[in-house]
Amino acid sequence: MIKQQILNFLILILSCITPLCAVSSSEAISQSLKQSPDIENGRKIYALCANCHLDNGWGKPDGSFPVIAGQHPNVMLKQMDDIRSRNRENPTMYPFSDAKTIGGEQAIIDVITYIAALKPSSSPGKGDGTRLAEGKKLYQQRCQQCHGNKAQGNNEALYPKLQGQHYAYLLRQLKGIRDGYRKNSNPVMNTEVKPLADNELEAVADYLSRL
Repeated sequence: MIKQQILNFLILILSCITPLCAVSSSEAISQSLKQSPDIENGRKIYALCANCHLDNGWGKPDGSFPVIAGQHPNVMLKQMDDIRSRNRENPTMYPFSDAKTIGGEQAIIDVITYIAALKPSSSPGKGDGTRLAEGKKLYQQRCQQCHGNKAQGNNEALYPKLQGQHYAYLLRQLKGIRDGYRKNSNPVMNTEVKPLADNELEAVADYLSRL
């Protein structure tokens, strides 16, 4: 427990001096992913995930479950670690973030690699489409520097892919970060999102869902 607290403290310090939009140790995650994945085993394990995220990893358009197909493996591993350590609140995922539940650390690498190879959603849930120009402008001003010009994210830097994510899920997460409910968001992200009103977050989320 003490070692974990020290590790969490070091990660927090690192997050304050590096321009990341996610709080974690990039080196530690990269080391974990150096294990050779077994895609076939990952496919079998994914049956546990498919109950919520569906067989194709596209989640649900109402945003209750996100698109995970095609997400960067480092990003998924970070989120799993954050949920497992309760640095991100997601009670539904608690059992599935525990390596013992799905067959050990290797099993986590296997299923993450399988999910990353799935084809991204072609029909994510969208907003009403009335403020796309504003959403694009806000994204370019506040988000593009980390998440990329097409919201493609960056695996090595732990920036998640946002393009084609469900509008309702994006909006819920953006509000959670702005309002302080997402404990694992980076201070840089907090700063960029904090000043935005609900209608501005709606515009950004709608824009991203259509990329």
